[in-house]
Amino acid sequence: MSTATASSPDAVTGPTPEQEARRRRTVAWVVALATLGLIFDGYDLVVYGTVVPLFLADATQIGQVTPPVAGALGSYALFGVLVGALLAGSVADIVGRRKVMLTAYAWFSVGMGATAVMSSIGGFGLMRFVTGIGVGALVATTGALVAEYAPAGKKNLANAITYSGVPIGSLMAALLAILLLEQIGWRGMFWIGALPLLTLLPLAFFLMPESPSWLASRGRLEEAREVSERTGVPIISASAPAAGDATAPVRRERAGFAGLFGRQYWFPTLVLGLMSATGLILVYVLNTWLPELMGRAGYSTQGSLSFLLVLNGGAVVAALVASRLADRFGPKPVVVASFVCGAVSLSLLTLNAPLALLLLFVAVVGAGTSGTQILIYGFVANYYRTNVRSAGVAWCAGFGRLGGVAGPMVGGLLVAAGLGLEAIFYVLTGLATFGALLTLLVPVARGAAAARTVPVEPTAPAQQSAGR
Repeated sequence: MSTATASSPDAVTGPTPEQEARRRRTVAWVVALATLGLIFDGYDLVVYGTVVPLFLADATQIGQVTPPVAGALGSYALFGVLVGALLAGSVADIVGRRKVMLTAYAWFSVGMGATAVMSSIGGFGLMRFVTGIGVGALVATTGALVAEYAPAGKKNLANAITYSGVPIGSLMAALLAILLLEQIGWRGMFWIGALPLLTLLPLAFFLMPESPSWLASRGRLEEAREVSERTGVPIISASAPAAGDATAPVRRERAGFAGLFGRQYWFPTLVLGLMSATGLILVYVLNTWLPELMGRAGYSTQGSLSFLLVLNGGAVVAALVASRLADRFGPKPVVVASFVCGAVSLSLLTLNAPLALLLLFVAVVGAGTSGTQILIYGFVANYYRTNVRSAGVAWCAGFGRLGGVAGPMVGGLLVAAGLGLEAIFYVLTGLATFGALLTLLVPVARGAAAARTVPVEPTAPAQQSAGR
């Protein structure tokens, strides 16, 4: 039987080549499925924006949609995300990550399909809210599962790859609307969002395993060892019994939000929630208003949209690069630096620079806003112990979503106040600076220090599948 390594809490001493191969295969499946799920999440949240002009121009679609009504309909999904994320946080720490993720795949797929057949404003808005619940549940749970399967030294990278699915899905929504909206109409665009019910859900049912660390944290050691053996992924748990002592009592700690707001975590939880909210204000102000702001600066419609594409492209590329630095130096200094880069680049957008240079600044702004938010999810997913990890990510996604709801309104208020382009960018610069200061307040994580690896005793021939 292998023994735990004190110096490396995320590895088992002397893993065999077969174990390493099983682990690599499992991690690849988990990250791929999780990323694909968040691509559809990003698509579902942004596809509404691609059909708003049609709703405003044609009352025969779902009824007479005015700009205020269009804004309200857009907010329903975001409120649903908030509700779904907060509900999923406690549920996933109690019933498991796998069950919540499979339910979320089915939930938002059915929601998108139901939205596609709505013929009234009320029905459309209700189904947008319902769909948002599934989206929020998935966003809140994915980071916890990926963090528990990713190998040491690559946890932030794995989360960055996974959460990059959200801006990738946003880009897909825009591109598919350009290519297909006239041919398939808005209903067809929403039916595309229902495809995971027939594609992703069956794959995840057979290939998405439960977290062995979560099983161990709930005292289900035999199941945890079986999953760990089958997948090649060691058990990381602060509450598991000592190596070789399967009969020792399991120390049960408060799970979900009860543990999240306990004595150990209440302060970092508040700060991390505010960090996420600040980041999402920036994300949604820019994604909603950047084309309009650049149009006011004299750029054409196509030119204004190019700024939006560069913004999200810069976020994905920078998050993947920065996540490697976060794995090496820790996420906190990297998130601080990312916020600072965003602040500096936002201030540089006030310069009368050539288009090529402005696009470069916008790419860095994307890195410091949407890219920072991707890093924050990885930061949070790896900050908390297993018993409260889903609740922590849910809090980040749920409470932070208040910033997402507020973002478009903040941008609208700044524009309605008659502020010039430079003044608006300076306000956003201040928000990014505030995000960096909040990050500096996050204390060093203590939960991870107590975590250790539980060795796995062979019980049966290892199976090749990384499924249940």
